[in-house]
Amino acid sequence: MRVVVLSDTHAPRRWRACPPAVAGYLRQADLILHAGDVCTASVLTELAEYAPVTAVVGNNDDASVPWWGAAPTAELDVDGLRVAMVHDSGTAAGRMARLRRRFPQADLVVFGHSHIPLDESAPGSAPGFRIFNPGSPTDRRRQPRGTLGVLEINSGHLVEASIIPVT
Repeated sequence: MRVVVLSDTHAPRRWRACPPAVAGYLRQADLILHAGDVCTASVLTELAEYAPVTAVVGNNDDASVPWWGAAPTAELDVDGLRVAMVHDSGTAAGRMARLRRRFPQADLVVFGHSHIPLDESAPGSAPGFRIFNPGSPTDRRRQPRGTLGVLEINSGHLVEASIIPVT
């Protein structure tokens, strides 16, 4: 199963329509996860034309986003992999342990907010636990490129996680 992960698209200021480089990945998606700061639900409706979408609410989202169906957090089974989502994971210090406590059943936690791409696995006591921030495809801030994430999942295993530059 191929999952495209987005966050912090910030429409309409940064996302007026799906950027062509992003659309190329969305066309190959079985599922799209959006980790918040969509800003307006029209983006989620646009994404749903490519594949089913699960989204969480970000701190810049207007009332249309929860009305569309986004919640503050989400927990879902993606081909046997337990995935949790939240927009803001808090400060970098202690992030891995904090997310593990917040989502004890999750194999993978997807988050956004910082616009800083991150793919990190838990060392030692929590083998198999991973956190993933795709960055932003449209608002790179201090990052060299806009990015999105692609997850390859097979029978409960995260086979590959990639952070892909799209600008």
